Order: sequence, then structure tokens, then C-alpha cells
Amino acid sequence: MRAAATTLLATLDEPARRRARHDFDDDAARRWLEYRPRPRPGACLADLDVAGRKAVHRLLATALSPAGYAQAMAIVGLEEVLDRAEGWRRGRHSGDYWVAVFGDPARDDRWAWRVEGHHLSVSMTVVADQVSPAPIFFGANPAAVRHAGRPVSRPLGPEEDLARELLEAIGPAGRSAAVVADEAPADIISATRPVAPGRLEPLGVPRGRLGPGGRALLDQLVALYLDRLPPELAAQEAGRLAGGELHFAWSGPTRPGQRHYYRVQGDDLLIEYDNTTDDGNHAHTVLRRPASDFGADVLADHHATAHSGPVRGGGPR
Repeated sequence: MRAAATTLLATLDEPARRRARHDFDDDAARRWLEYRPRPRPGACLADLDVAGRKAVHRLLATALSPAGYAQAMAIVGLEEVLDRAEGWRRGRHSGDYWVAVFGDPARDDRWAWRVEGHHLSVSMTVVADQVSPAPIFFGANPAAVRHAGRPVSRPLGPEEDLARELLEAIGPAGRSAAVVADEAPADIISATRPVAPGRLEPLGVPRGRLGPGGRALLDQLVALYLDRLPPELAAQEAGRLAGGELHFAWSGPTRPGQRHYYRVQGDDLLIEYDNTTDDGNHAHTVLRRPASDFGADVLADHHATAHSGPVRGGGPR
């Protein structure tokens, strides 16, 4: 990751490098999550040459598994599909994704980066040799494109299908506990807040009340989100969650094609999924660590154990 970020900055020309580089201590720019089409910090891929764009993709690929990277690329491609569906009115395009690097990956103990655009936001914070991988937002509009009743594109299909399989497996009593509202919220609860709700009440059914099949499916659902990460990071996150309680909650009708929402909560874990606009064909998903987003965990550990003096690095030179 450090090598890919260093190569990226070396590949960019000076104007693009100035747009991409930010001070690590610029919290307003670094602690940022925005999955809507908005201006955002960084350098736009549309303004980069082929070498620059490929360097961004190689950096992004260090944070995602092959399957997660394929989902991300499908999400980016949907910008062209959505633009056509809207009659080309908004000028959406698959180059409208941005890269930002915070600090100097070649020299600093602490640095971070983000690749972001409509329905995609991947933030990584690195302190020494520790990577803190959150938030990770994937969305899709349209969530499904079908032809003759068959899906042509459905990048977040597994996230919906596995949750529905879980609902079916836990039976009437489990569903009665898991379904907490007849209507889904308008969007994910954590939204674009730089700090996720740390005291969000765990709703729904706890894992401990499920049978073996339900527990296994809930574990698979969590693993599906963690497996967006490369295997080493996914295993790190799974180990961090081991032994903690999980809660699964659903809002809205349980019939396919209706607007719905679910979330999984655990110890410093918040997974949210919604499909609540455009008649249930516009999906948002996010993996967050409410107490540790944007590297809060590794930064706290670093300050507590690794330094008797000032932290080295933290901004452009």
C-alpha cells in the first residue's frame, strides 16, 4: 500500500499532485465520507493521464480483495448506465472519482488515503505497519439491471441475497425479533457523518438467540463485508470481532422488490444496507467501525506506545 501510494504521487504531474496531497492533520479533508455526487477533496481521475489513472487503480486494489475490486469497478461503470437512464442530463461519468493522500507515504509514520466518488468511498489509514480499513462504502444505482427477467448487472446482489437467506432461516420467531419497523429508513443511519453513531442502540435479534443455521448465516453475512478487504486485513478484522455479540435488525417488508434496510452491529462494528429509493432498486452499503473509523484505533495506540516525542510526519513537505 505504501509503495503504491508513493508510486501514484510520483506518477502525477505537479498540478495533480498538489490537488491530491493533503496534510494528515487536515481532519476536515481526511475524516470525510461522501457517497453522493458532490465536490470533494483530491484529484479527479478524469483529469489524469492513463498512467495516473492506472496508479490510482493499483492503489485501490491494495485495499480490496479481487471480488471487492470487481464490485467497485462495476459501481464505477454504473455511472454511465445511470447517465443514459437519466437522458444524459446530469453529465455523470465514470471518470468522476477522486483520489486523496494525506501525509507522505514514503516518509511518514502516519498517513492515509481515499478513493471516492458517487457510490464508492474507500478510506485507509496507515500507522507504522498497521492498516485501519474503514469506512468502506459501496452503492449501486440501479441496483439491478435485468433483461428478460435475468440480471445483467447486480453488483450488490450477494449482500441482499444472503440477508434474505438469513431471514428465511431464522423462522417466524427469529423474524419477529429481527424486524424492528414496518418501513425502512430513508437512507443508512450513519449517512455521511465523519463520526458514526457510537451509541446506536443494538436492535433486532442477537446472534446468541439464533439456532446453528442462523448463527452460521449471520457469520457469513459479516464475512461477506469483511471479505471486501484483502485476506490479511479481513482476517485481522475477523479476529478483532471474535467472541463478541452481534445483532441483526431488518426494517421494511421482507418481500423482494420492496424498500428495505438491515444492519449488523457488534463490538466496534456497524454494517448497514439499504435499498429504499427508486422502488427498491438503489442500494447503499457501508462497513464502519464507530470507535475506530479513519484510523482512530491505530492512531491512539501509536500515540500511547510508540512515541516519547512528536509524531514524525503528518503533512506535505
